[in-house]
Amino acid sequence: MMCGRGLRTAQDRYPSGWRVIGKSICGASHLRRGLPNQDAIRWLPESGIGLPSILAVSDGHGSARCFRSQIGASLAVKTATEVVREFLNGQPSLTQLSIIKRTAEERLPQALVRRWREAVAEDIRKNPFSRDELNLLESETGPATRQTLEANRLLAYGATLLTTLVTESFILYLQLGDGDILTVSKVGAVTRPLPEDRRLFANETTSLCSDKAWNEFRIGFQVLFGPPPALILLSTDGYANSFRDEEGFLKVGPDLLKILRLDGPDKVKESLEMWLTEASQAGSGDDVTLGILCRMEALNKSPGYGSAAPALRSGGIEVDDGRNRRNCRPDDLWRNRRRSRLGRRSRELTPQRGYRYGPARSFQVRLLHSLRRECRWPMGCRPGLRCKGGFGREGRR
Repeated sequence: MMCGRGLRTAQDRYPSGWRVIGKSICGASHLRRGLPNQDAIRWLPESGIGLPSILAVSDGHGSARCFRSQIGASLAVKTATEVVREFLNGQPSLTQLSIIKRTAEERLPQALVRRWREAVAEDIRKNPFSRDELNLLESETGPATRQTLEANRLLAYGATLLTTLVTESFILYLQLGDGDILTVSKVGAVTRPLPEDRRLFANETTSLCSDKAWNEFRIGFQVLFGPPPALILLSTDGYANSFRDEEGFLKVGPDLLKILRLDGPDKVKESLEMWLTEASQAGSGDDVTLGILCRMEALNKSPGYGSAAPALRSGGIEVDDGRNRRNCRPDDLWRNRRRSRLGRRSRELTPQRGYRYGPARSFQVRLLHSLRRECRWPMGCRPGLRCKGGFGREGRR
């Protein structure tokens, strides 16, 4: 059965620019215990469209002594986005990247911690600890914890912080405490832009409420000489802990990129709450927050990059064979997969431009001639030419 053509490809769907989407959900275990969501997320601009883009994610600790950590997380993302915006606006020139990098490393952590502590102090001034809160703390953890809290009231608001700033010329990453920042290239390669903090294990984490918390920040500065990442993901530890292993969690990046290319950011935004809720229910039970910085141009189909996993559409399966998107019946899917595999294999075996022959040329010609019926040339493949097995434009001699 022939598959219909004429559907618009993804190549011209999205213009250049950046988009931010995200969601924070209350964990399954918190819902059962009647606890609030202790994560928070915020981005600027609030529309989520355009540069510079600032995204912040925070995870309140949620322990008995951190009984106001949901407020601490909310204050963290609010102050972080504002401080980073003020930092960027205060730069005399965005071309002096070495100065921006040094200033960010030396001043931003202290500014973030100072502003967060000022916001916490203001909240305590307006809403002092109640007798009920202190009595409950003492009954659950003992009098020593109450004395510790009275000596350092920041403990009640303890939270982590992950922040990313994206501009035309650089990307800035900041992290204090657990959680994950991942970058995904346009071909689906996942990297961590920040070094691992070996102090983070089990339930131990650095925090905004720690002494000299500014010294605990991890900072990354990426100069954009080449293409920026396609996606930047910020998530609280409840998301990674919902996966069986690190390998499973790292697949989230390329999977999201494929789905974004197939369905677009609006549909992904609508689905985030359901996906994160399912992850919490089947995994950690913790609150889960995910923020996505998406370079819209990277959602356009890039040459050589595989299509997204097939998605059911009106009784058929939407398939992308490298030329155009087709709406095929399930029994035609294997043919398209076979053609795509052969097309990719022929490209791998084809000598690079400027080389008339190659070590695998005889096998290459046999393989390409087996695809002669699908080749764009009327008489089939012509020896000495770079051919993509009918799945692309002919090369040159």
